[in-house]
Amino acid sequence: MARHPRQVVRWLVWCVVSLVYRMRLRGQRHIPPRGAAVVVCNHVSFMDALVIGGASRRPLRFLMDKPIYDSPRLNWLFRLVGAIPVESERRDPGNIRRALEQVSRALAEGEVVMLFPEGRLTPDGDVQPFRRGLELILARDPVPVIPAGLAGLWGSWTSHADGPAMSRPPRRFRARVALVFGEPIAPHEACRQRLEAQVRLLKAEADQWIDTPNLNALERR
Repeated sequence: MARHPRQVVRWLVWCVVSLVYRMRLRGQRHIPPRGAAVVVCNHVSFMDALVIGGASRRPLRFLMDKPIYDSPRLNWLFRLVGAIPVESERRDPGNIRRALEQVSRALAEGEVVMLFPEGRLTPDGDVQPFRRGLELILARDPVPVIPAGLAGLWGSWTSHADGPAMSRPPRRFRARVALVFGEPIAPHEACRQRLEAQVRLLKAEADQWIDTPNLNALERR
């Protein structure tokens, strides 16, 4: 499957996301129109990848937990969009190495890869410490990194607010969700600490949009 089907899927996902949420976007122009890059974002809910992937003007290859990737009902979709499954070394020795090889191939082909450096959903709504997987990727493939901040999904049924994600029925519809992409950071400057700090700043900006209802519902800048 080449990029054309993924572009169609991206458009369909964006239509669904725009129907379910009142989206506010900024900084999409920071994703380069061509060439390899990595997008990193805070991880709030199981909807994050769909929101970010739909909002991007280019199809994204995203890393995801292998148990979710292997879902009988959704595996076909994850394969179609080129998701890259990741499992712990304890459960599947060699999986991380294979996942990094897939990431490297995608970047070598000029694609954009998205990952959540926290490695898990936030348990409290705040940004968690970034793990070293991103640095392993950049050491092998030094490409620009676009940080992003996401707000509005904490408290949804797909987040860990008020208990394990997806353990209760949905309670909100058309909630305000904000996503802010920051300026690309050169690979030699993209250490964990700097990226985590930048994502925190972008999330704070997204939080402010959520709390300011008189802003335009959608901004594309």
